Amino acid sequence: MKPLHFVPALLAAALAAVALPAVGQQKLLPAQSDIAFEIKQMGVPVLGHFKKFDAQVDFDAAKLATSKVTFTVDIGSATLGSLEMDHELPKATWFNAAQFPQARFTSSAFKALGGAKYEVAGKLAIKGQTRDVTVPLAMTQSGAVTTATGMLPIKRLAFKIGDGEWTDTSMVADDVQVRFKLALSGLPKMP
Repeated sequence: MKPLHFVPALLAAALAAVALPAVGQQKLLPAQSDIAFEIKQMGVPVLGHFKKFDAQVDFDAAKLATSKVTFTVDIGSATLGSLEMDHELPKATWFNAAQFPQARFTSSAFKALGGAKYEVAGKLAIKGQTRDVTVPLAMTQSGAVTTATGMLPIKRLAFKIGDGEWTDTSMVADDVQVRFKLALSGLPKMP
């Protein structure tokens, strides 16, 4: 069995599903954004990142009922910082990037929690598996840039990440933490 430090990457894709607010001309600023995932392999935390992701956003804090976001992550862009692990991640056992090249989050509802904090309900699809998730996020604005940050816990086995011998959670934990920092332009001024 090869160590699977890259399992977190797939789960990170789930994070990719994390919601980002934006409106009409709103855009994701990839160079200022980050999607990371953390998993434990044999009890040791392993950190990975997704290098390619995108979002279509239509967000207005004053019009949450009509706000929406679709977030996609290129599964093949997952990296754990090791050539060996990065080579394994796209394989069928893990992300199966050939058959399922993207993870996708599609929002269904935004809920204001106060203090520029929100919950975004929606569907997260990874490796042909779709689950309902609620993504907590906090938003800050600085000049023309709005930054959405948050963390989404997911279970890798719910998305069939790590098939066969890798379903043993004593080697690679089932819990994955997907963390995101998404920089957006074009959002209306928040109250």
